[in-house]
Amino acid sequence: MTPDISTSAFVFPQPIKLVIWDLDDTFWRGTLSEGAVEGIEDNIQLVRDTAARGIVHTIVSKNDFAPAEAKLQELGIRDLFVFPQISWQPKGPIIRQLLEQMQLRAPNALFLDDNPVNRAEAQYYNPELQVADPADLPMLVPLLRASGKPDPTFSRLEQYKLLERQQQARTQYNDNLAFLRDAEVRIRFAEGEQVLPDLDRIEELINRSNQLNFTKQRVTAEELQVSLRDPARRWGSVRVQDRFGDYGLVGVYCLRVVNNRLEQFVFSCRILHLGIEQFTLAYLGFPALDVRGEVATVLNQQDRPDWITVEDGPAVVPAAPTSGSRLRVLLKGGCDLGQLTPFLQAFSLEVREEFNYNNEHQIPVHLEHTALLRASREWPATEQQRLATALPFLGQEAFSTQLWAADYDVLVYSPLMDYTQELYRENATGRLVPFGGYQNLQQVDPATQATKFAQRRFLGMDEAFLRWFQREFTWKGQSSPEQFTENLRWLRGQVPGHIPIFFLNGAEVEVPGSGEAGAAQRHAVMNQALAEFVDSAPNCFIIDVREFVHSSDHVTNNLRHYQRQQYRTLAQRLAAAIGQWQGQQLAHSSWTDLKARASSLVPSKLRGVWQKLSKG
Repeated sequence: MTPDISTSAFVFPQPIKLVIWDLDDTFWRGTLSEGAVEGIEDNIQLVRDTAARGIVHTIVSKNDFAPAEAKLQELGIRDLFVFPQISWQPKGPIIRQLLEQMQLRAPNALFLDDNPVNRAEAQYYNPELQVADPADLPMLVPLLRASGKPDPTFSRLEQYKLLERQQQARTQYNDNLAFLRDAEVRIRFAEGEQVLPDLDRIEELINRSNQLNFTKQRVTAEELQVSLRDPARRWGSVRVQDRFGDYGLVGVYCLRVVNNRLEQFVFSCRILHLGIEQFTLAYLGFPALDVRGEVATVLNQQDRPDWITVEDGPAVVPAAPTSGSRLRVLLKGGCDLGQLTPFLQAFSLEVREEFNYNNEHQIPVHLEHTALLRASREWPATEQQRLATALPFLGQEAFSTQLWAADYDVLVYSPLMDYTQELYRENATGRLVPFGGYQNLQQVDPATQATKFAQRRFLGMDEAFLRWFQREFTWKGQSSPEQFTENLRWLRGQVPGHIPIFFLNGAEVEVPGSGEAGAAQRHAVMNQALAEFVDSAPNCFIIDVREFVHSSDHVTNNLRHYQRQQYRTLAQRLAAAIGQWQGQQLAHSSWTDLKARASSLVPSKLRGVWQKLSKG
């Protein structure tokens, strides 16, 4: 049995990949069930700093889940924990189950608990688990801060959040095969020169993976470089996505062509239980494979999982198109962004649009809220259909988006609905849905509000529906900056990394008579969160509208709708930023720009006639 760290020299016998926290008198001071508790700033900062080095954090605590989670939210740290286990059950069995769920080994986990009985129980059920008294944290902190390696984008945390979403979804299925068929597992293979840019990741997989390393042939970087260029060997990499997210490069193989035998066959445990290893073996035609040591999956020479589809195209995406190509730009946001399109088309860009629209109930649906985007990837199709039917303000197309096709070169995204809309949590399932803005539907009189919706010709938003909605849902307010940042990280992980995301932030001016009290202050808070995210996220940029929308004369009926000249300026700033990203200025047509300016002056009712005349 591994000794209690508190009674031994402070050297971790195995690298720490996971820290398991007790809460009461460990992560914070006091006992939550007995009254107020006080956050320990050193612990909070330790979680933040080590998460940025790839160490994952979770919780095993004897408490009621809801108040404990609320306190973690209050401390601004909830989003850095995954798989929290907060209940009144014995901790030893819970930790064993937790490690299985997270696909981690006990020797790589550290359990912090002030109660020596809990630590002893944890080690009884998990004999190689490392444990420590929080009183010894001052001596352990330097070791923890030196562990792992820099991970400023929290990519490892995001991978475990992806795994958490996947595991939660599995619990909704009695049949694992049904879950796998609904998971929309997609695999992408790359071979030959296409794998060369991923040499570091390939070396890491080969030398660090154990549970799904079937060949266990470790290599040096120099040996790998030589072998990758050997025509007698067929090297390949494996990338995986499903509706829960992008797992990235998770597999590598090397086939000795002369005898059709695998020299390397290695996968990350991220994709355990998805069938990726068996599918890859089938894809290669079931070559010979000598399995060495223990592995977590048993392979065979006949099965080809039919729930997995192969995506076409190379896994290594080429650089940005040259000046001879027209970049495909997807505009994602409110319909006001449609005013950008004519001005952007004056540049060498192919512009596509995905804006809000009126659904079958004549209610505007904003597809761009990050909560709705996450639901489109993470919720089972049956749940999407249920809520689309139950909630008139969603409708049947609420979960449809072009984003995941990724058949564009540049994404221009306005997250202003995250700034604006309210979130409501379904009491029975905990699912979040966005609607409205700057108004709490739980506090309005249903009869009065139904009359207002009827005046706007909304269908289905009658008094009976509103009373039902007030019973079944709880108002959670607008997205917090922390929720917003987490969802932006998730979005960056969903959109292929080679595609840049240009974010449009929000203006911060007062708009008299808009009916949205506090909007300018709200925008300032969310703009700060967006800026901090972009500073740390790869291939992300901000077009700062505050530089040219800084007066109430620059907006129309609310803080999100600008005057014509501001949209033209926005298009010009955006085109310049895209050109800078591409490495050369975009070609520009003054004539097309002139037509766009003239068209923007024509009343909307006559714009179609104008467009026909201008084409003629």
